Amino acid sequence: MAKVRKTRLITKELYDRAEQEIYFKTEDGMLAEGNGDISLLSPTISSTDVVNNLPRKPPAISDELRKKLPIHGSVPKIRCVSRARIPTTKGPEIFLHLYENELDSKEHLAIVFGEDIRSRTLFEQRPKDTQEERMVRGAYVGRLFPGRIYADEDEESQKELHFTEKGQLIREPETTYMGNPCPVRIHSECYTGETAWSARCDCGEQLDEAGRIIGETGHGCIVYLRQEGRGIGLGEKLKAYNLQDLGADTIQANLMLKHPADARSFSLATAILLDLGLSEIDLLTNNPDKILAVEGKNQDIKVRQRIPMVPLAWTTEGGIKSKEIEGYLSAKIEHMGHLLEKPLH
Repeated sequence: MAKVRKTRLITKELYDRAEQEIYFKTEDGMLAEGNGDISLLSPTISSTDVVNNLPRKPPAISDELRKKLPIHGSVPKIRCVSRARIPTTKGPEIFLHLYENELDSKEHLAIVFGEDIRSRTLFEQRPKDTQEERMVRGAYVGRLFPGRIYADEDEESQKELHFTEKGQLIREPETTYMGNPCPVRIHSECYTGETAWSARCDCGEQLDEAGRIIGETGHGCIVYLRQEGRGIGLGEKLKAYNLQDLGADTIQANLMLKHPADARSFSLATAILLDLGLSEIDLLTNNPDKILAVEGKNQDIKVRQRIPMVPLAWTTEGGIKSKEIEGYLSAKIEHMGHLLEKPLH
């Protein structure tokens, strides 16, 4: 019993500290202290706001302020390694793209809706490229079929890809999607919510909903980043869950483990979207800080509007219902400025 009481005293002490000292990661990976606000530019939501009236336009900030934010200035180098068509249980098929990058050894993904959204790095002509090698890595137009010979020409659709003298794909409306803005979800990996049926968060639900919304439009992308637990990793995330059972909320638990409230980076998402030719997007998110983080200091990506991700339990008879999810969403709204208004019961 003495150990339990001691743990709770430490928890209360760190709660108080968490409200005074907030930490975030700078671009070089070092921890820096904030001053009383966990989020970068999270607005205050009044009690009169309702879900459909919350702002959908990106935060309006000056270039001077944008340059001071802890978001990326340069875009990292990435390359699409392979692409394959995936028929899905939900209806629309997807084209799964796998990326390598210069920042980490993780395999980040792009779940692409639309065969004609093309990766610049995947489709570029490589030294000693053969048509068979191009088809195997997924750099083809149209659909594959037994006996197909050419990757850059599709007999069935009568479409042909064209390239510059340096082997770069020429984006043409006849073969490559040129529509902007395009619906996009930037989604961080969540093993517990997506695979282990966790009711502590709505990550699995948001992934499914993003697929449904984008699938209905016919074109779009879910950038799937391998940064579990808002960037702290699965092992530390499980420790954070134990701290939550001891009384902390999701933000305080990260801070108590000496991690930032949010240790994620979105520079790879920016690079992947640029590689896919999706420079103007409608972003599916409740987090205004994610808009700024994806755009970056130089606004390489332009977010035209925000598409809200409202919990299904707030609008339908379905969705996730648990005391843990209520606490999780409350912490995001109250401490991180997520643009959601809890319904009145």
